Amino acid sequence: MQLFSIFDHNVYLEMAISTLEKRGIKQESIYAIPLDNRMEERKLFDSLHTSDGTSLIDIGVALATAFAVIGTSIGFELAWGPIYWGLLSASIGFALGFLIRLFTEKVIKKRNRLLKDKNPEVILIIDCEEEQGELVENILWRHLALGVGKVK
Repeated sequence: MQLFSIFDHNVYLEMAISTLEKRGIKQESIYAIPLDNRMEERKLFDSLHTSDGTSLIDIGVALATAFAVIGTSIGFELAWGPIYWGLLSASIGFALGFLIRLFTEKVIKKRNRLLKDKNPEVILIIDCEEEQGELVENILWRHLALGVGKVK
């Protein structure tokens, strides 16, 4: 039987490995594989096939709506009329909102990502007898495993 678990790279991983060794799991049956952190910067613009869940147009659409309402209201008194002023002010609002969101993603969130310094995770693979499976799984959960899976 094989058990797979994911841990943060911290002292609980070391404690789990030493507890497993004390409970009779041989050192040769325990494999710890550290995962690498992403070294390249994430792409800002999504493609057709991938999306990171961050929208660059959400603030732009909200500001375009607000600016369009104000521009249309003011446009009744101006020379070009409410339609042109509504469209013009909506375009300005969208561009302003897009630039705000672009600035926050490129400058502010990038700075926060650099400050976090997240440690990579570690995959722990344990080969054991089927009778030991429940014991090993309990040890992994007690030592704060992020996830545990087993293959018989």
